[in-house]
Amino acid sequence: MIGWQLHDSIATLTLDRGGARNAIPTAAWDVLAEAALEIAGSDARAVILRSAMPGIFSAGADLAEFRQLTEEPALRIRFREAMAAGIEAVAALPVPVICAVDGGCFGAAVALTLACDIVLAGDQAVFATTPAKLGLTYPAGDVARLKARVGEGQAGLMLFTGTRIDADEAARIGLAHRRVAHAQPAAHEMANAIAANVPEAVRALKCVLRDPASAGHQQIFDDAFGSDAFRGRLGAFLEGKR
Repeated sequence: MIGWQLHDSIATLTLDRGGARNAIPTAAWDVLAEAALEIAGSDARAVILRSAMPGIFSAGADLAEFRQLTEEPALRIRFREAMAAGIEAVAALPVPVICAVDGGCFGAAVALTLACDIVLAGDQAVFATTPAKLGLTYPAGDVARLKARVGEGQAGLMLFTGTRIDADEAARIGLAHRRVAHAQPAAHEMANAIAANVPEAVRALKCVLRDPASAGHQQIFDDAFGSDAFRGRLGAFLEGKR
């Protein structure tokens, strides 16, 4: 359903529920949170979030469970909290997360991409936030991320209409950061470039991007000049210039 593997310092987090178009049931959000925690404790220098199924990234939350939610209020809370925990665990990863979208990405799956640092949209990528079509809203935290990513007007268009946007439009409004022919190979190329850099520097840069006003960034910047990694790489660079 959801699994991950580490190879050459790159963690690949895979959605794999082909019979259900990678729809994510409540239990799978739990698995996603656990996987993200495992990755955070590993030697991963970058993460790729991908689908194992061609033509679909994810249909979003599993609508097959929603009939139960109409009858059992406690399950609504369980679903909302599990989904939030999975998405927030991805957002909290200390290394860059690259999301490779090569197919349909709908509903809660869009919220999942918003938790990633970089989103690549391939030729077949299609995005839609569809809860209003069912009479539902979108979690406030996910709305805030969508607004921050694309602006209030574009977020409103996506949420109010629920219409699909293609890869070109997603890149134009900033929902996707780069438009590529095939997202997964492009994600691997990008992850390799990230993994080739000093991991402590990359992690520190992600912290700054996440919260530029947080205390301690100046000290981390200053201390980096005294690190063995900086001395070694600076020496190699200067030697190469001779």
